[in-house]
Amino acid sequence: MIARLRPLSIACLAGLIAACANVPSSTLGELPRTPQASIEQMLQQAGDSTSPQAQLLRLSAADLAYQQGDLPRASTVLQQIALETLPPAQQIFASTLRAELDLAAGKPKAALRALAHPSFERLSELPVAQQVRSQLVRARVLEATDQPLAAARERVFVAPLLSGTSAQDNQERIWSLVSTLPDSQLQTAQGDDLSGWLALARTAKSGATLEQQQQAIEQWLAQNPNHPAALQLPQALIDLRKLSSQPLTEIALLLPQDGQLASVARALRDGFLAAHYQAQQAGQNPPNIQLFDSTRIGSLDEFYRQAQASGVQLVVGPLEKTLVNQLSNREQLPITTLALNYSEGGQEGPNQLFQFGLAAEDEAREVARRAWADGHRRAVALVPKGEWGERVLSAFRQDWDAQGGSLLGAEYVDQPVELAKQIAELFQLRQSEARARRLQNTLGSSVAAAPSRRRDVDFIFLAATPQQAQQIKPTLAFQYAGDVPVYATSHLYTGSHNQAQLLDMQGIQFCETPWLLNAEDPLRQQASSQWPQAAGSLGRLYAMGVDAYRLAPRLNQLKTLPESRIDGLSGNLSLTPNQRVQRQLPWAEFRDGQVLRLPDHSL
Repeated sequence: MIARLRPLSIACLAGLIAACANVPSSTLGELPRTPQASIEQMLQQAGDSTSPQAQLLRLSAADLAYQQGDLPRASTVLQQIALETLPPAQQIFASTLRAELDLAAGKPKAALRALAHPSFERLSELPVAQQVRSQLVRARVLEATDQPLAAARERVFVAPLLSGTSAQDNQERIWSLVSTLPDSQLQTAQGDDLSGWLALARTAKSGATLEQQQQAIEQWLAQNPNHPAALQLPQALIDLRKLSSQPLTEIALLLPQDGQLASVARALRDGFLAAHYQAQQAGQNPPNIQLFDSTRIGSLDEFYRQAQASGVQLVVGPLEKTLVNQLSNREQLPITTLALNYSEGGQEGPNQLFQFGLAAEDEAREVARRAWADGHRRAVALVPKGEWGERVLSAFRQDWDAQGGSLLGAEYVDQPVELAKQIAELFQLRQSEARARRLQNTLGSSVAAAPSRRRDVDFIFLAATPQQAQQIKPTLAFQYAGDVPVYATSHLYTGSHNQAQLLDMQGIQFCETPWLLNAEDPLRQQASSQWPQAAGSLGRLYAMGVDAYRLAPRLNQLKTLPESRIDGLSGNLSLTPNQRVQRQLPWAEFRDGQVLRLPDHSL
């Protein structure tokens, strides 16, 4: 028979807790420490009492439940504690635990509010262990609320208090945060540890080739020998320093010069060569470019024989999906190849094949990421009718579901005359009108009731042409849904600044290539002066051509170091496990007839 535990008195348990607690000052109060007692024992002894000792027991019980992974119970116990009745030390402890629970429940904004309690002004007076716990959860919350720079700053601040594996893990996390920051956030003139981290991230991105990257990192190490990152270099940079690559001297650019894709190919070629000329002007020693016409080769085997005979080390192209499919179905290729399109089906190709394109699916996933980071959870979608719209919607749904979002409905836009009806269906306006009619029939007299839309929609995912988008925003207003945020892919923006057209799309947020959002980029200015069409929607292809050139010497790095990224003009570029280049894009909004770039989220 199991003997029943004899209940301990509140005074006895509280004494055990207080004995383990550090008491920095009488005004701060005691910090709870879990005694050798179960959650049930502590709660039983706390009973219905509101005494300080009972509150201390509940705090210990809530924390023990959290440590054991029983999050619902921890939250329930914590809710029984009146925060404002606690002394400051316990307020900090309770607010930190509240933030940890909110973060575990996927509520980072609530966690951020918990950490804003005034008691945290006295955090530095508490024992080191509590300071570390509170600051690390603050760093995690800042990261979860898409504030990577602030999260990095918090981790840099807490770093001197850490040791052993905790210190190492913190170092790696700092690097993970700063290495994904956009260039605009890497500029700083301060002389603290954070500025050193930012300078290292800026340095790691600066080289056009692997060798230049390695040289830049070595120079940073020589200039900052006592910086924490120099004393313990992040693992990704350790791996980067070990990489070796053969200098790239010959590239084959394989594109069609005739046919339906000729104009697309010209824009890609001109962007590729513009990046090549820019490298020459910068004093670099870029590889030689050999041009091949894919419409005039007898077969891919024949092309690769010619390329090998010409000393080619890397093929950029082809563009035609049929040729990319052929390459993807081979077991291996004689020369490493960066195809400028994606094969069908998403299957893995040979190890020598990389694939890069302006995939609409990337943008659909970007919408899902942005909307989730903005706190939205319930979506409806408007996409074009047809195979393209199906692919885009499928990519959005897959990413949105994976994050935990809900897609409440979708409509396929086709004929303009149907648009008002489709939006009304999405927002259930017909049900509202039907309710009004039933009420009127019941009362036997007219009812002054405006239709009302459903209120559970957080935002609209929109993939549409410029003409469709110009109709959609006014129609939303007409259908009582003008206040619903709209997140769109780049396909609604032509690159022109026709104010009347942009006013029709007022308030729509959309992802777009850095090329079209940054008119001050030197390479874009140079290209646009020579090819005016590069400033319009074709600019996305010029940007892709530039990025294909910049990717060429870095493919091995992206493959070997999966967390590596390249800041390109078609987006922030990374490599998926099946060797497809994936883009993440900056954001803008149509506002008062202008295109306003929005602050960057974490990548």
